[in-house]
Amino acid sequence: MNNFTFSTIGYISSCFKEKFTIPRQPRLLPSISAELVLEEPYSVPEIVRGLEGFSHVWIIFAFHAVPLGEWKPTVRPPRLGGNKRLGVFATRSTHRPNPVGLSVVDLLDIQIESGKVKLILGACDFLDGTPVFDIKPYIPYVDSIPDARSGYAENKPERLLSVAFSDKANQQSTEASARVSKDVKLLITELLSLDPRPAYQSGELGERVYATHLYDFDLRWRYLEEGVVEVIDLKIREE
Repeated sequence: MNNFTFSTIGYISSCFKEKFTIPRQPRLLPSISAELVLEEPYSVPEIVRGLEGFSHVWIIFAFHAVPLGEWKPTVRPPRLGGNKRLGVFATRSTHRPNPVGLSVVDLLDIQIESGKVKLILGACDFLDGTPVFDIKPYIPYVDSIPDARSGYAENKPERLLSVAFSDKANQQSTEASARVSKDVKLLITELLSLDPRPAYQSGELGERVYATHLYDFDLRWRYLEEGVVEVIDLKIREE
C-alpha cells in the first residue's frame, strides 16, 4: 500500500466556529462567504495567475474536526432522516477512511496584498480553520453533467421553515452586521430555514433552546410553532 503526505496550502477563515449548523453541502446558503488565506511557500501571486478567469473553484480540504480513524463502512445520511444505513462511499459523510472533503464554491475575488494571496469564496460549507490541500478551477463542459443520476439525493432540499426575529435579535443582528461587514440577518435566515437540527429532532416543538457560535456571537433560537423558527438573541462572546 502507498501512503501519501499532503502539504496544507492554506487555511479557511469562516463564520462557522463549530460544526453544528454548517450546511451539509456547498451552495445551499448563497450569502455565506469565507476567505482562503494561502500559506508560504504557496502564497505567491503567480500561483493564481489565470484563476481570475473562472467563476467557481473546487476546494480540496481536510475534515480537521473529525477524529482520525473513527470511521465505519456504513453511515446514516441526514437526507434519509438518519433512519437508513448506506455505504460510506455512497455518501458525503465526514467520517471517512481518509477525512478529505471536496466542495465547489463561488470564486468572488482574488486579493493580493504585500505579496500575500487570499481567495474570497462564496456559498461555502467550511468550518473555521479548515486546512486546504488544493484548488482547481471548475470547468463547466467537463464538470457539469445535466443528465447525471444522484441516487437518494435527486433534488435540492427545500427551505421548509420561516424565520422570525425577536425585537432584541433584530437589533442585535443589525449591530452584528456592522461589526463583521456582512448581512447577518440574511445569513441567519438562510441557515435556520433549512432546519440544521439532527433528523431525529426534526418536528419537535417546545421551549428547548438551540445555540451555535457564528462570527463573534452565540446565536440562540427555538421552535415554538409548526414551520416557524424564533431567533431569540445574538450574544457577543466574551474572550
